[in-house]
Amino acid sequence: MIDTAALKGLRVLVVEDEMMVSMLIEDMLSDMGCVVMGPASRLDEAIELTKASEIDCAVLDVNLGGQPIFPLADLLRERGCPFAFATGYGDAGLRDVDRGTPVLQKPFREGDLARVLGELRAKVG
Repeated sequence: MIDTAALKGLRVLVVEDEMMVSMLIEDMLSDMGCVVMGPASRLDEAIELTKASEIDCAVLDVNLGGQPIFPLADLLRERGCPFAFATGYGDAGLRDVDRGTPVLQKPFREGDLARVLGELRAKVG
């Protein structure tokens, strides 16, 4: 079991194009005491939020309405901001450079999200 007290105040960017999934993730994050940044449902919106906000980590849907999230993943990596992918396809749809990045297999539970956030929190500077 993950101690969610360590996640309190963690600023998490949520990028998800399915409104119900986004709301579920937001609720889980709020329950853990995290600060939800966004959410963003489009790539351009997510990039702008990343540039304009101080975030600690991010949860990224791999596919936003047919548009891959990889430009944002590259920006986050360049900034040293840890992130996890959320996808129904596991790591099958990831690029080689993204191998080793935490993946939340959809559908996931709050415990899964807390575990991955714990991994990301350990990487926050």
